[in-house]
Amino acid sequence: MIARETAYAALFAKLSTLAGFKTISRQLKHWSEVAPPDQPALFQVQGKQIAETTADNIPTRWKLMAELYVYVQNTDPASGFSCTTLNNLVDAIDGVLAATPGYRQTLGGVVEHCRIAGDIETDEGVLGAQAVAIIQIEIFPEP
Repeated sequence: MIARETAYAALFAKLSTLAGFKTISRQLKHWSEVAPPDQPALFQVQGKQIAETTADNIPTRWKLMAELYVYVQNTDPASGFSCTTLNNLVDAIDGVLAATPGYRQTLGGVVEHCRIAGDIETDEGVLGAQAVAIIQIEIFPEP
C-alpha cells in the first residue's frame, strides 16, 4: 500500500523551498485569477496514478504523476521579458528536483524517486505579458 498524500506532500515541501515565487499552492488557479503582484506563482496538482504490473504474485508498482504550473507576468516591459524569468524559474525547479549523480531524488527519503518527465509546455508571453510553463513530474513511491 502506498501513501499517496505523503508523496505529494513531500514534493510540495521540496518545491516550497524555492526562492523567487510569490505564490505557491496545491490548489490550481487560472493565471487570470492570479494578480500580477502575486506572480511568479507555482501550483502543484495531482495527475494520473498509474499501476504497473509485471507478473502474477508480484506487488503492483505505482507511478504517481503531478503537474507544476508556473505563471510569470511582466507588466513592465523595460525590466525585461517574461520568458527570461520563466526560464530561470524552470531551471530552479529542475535544480531542486535534480538527483545527485549516482543517487535518486527521494524527497528526503519519502519516495523511491521523483523527477521531471516528458515535455515541458511553455508559452513565453509573446503576445502579452503573461508567461506559463507546465512541467510533468513522475513520482515512484517506495515499492
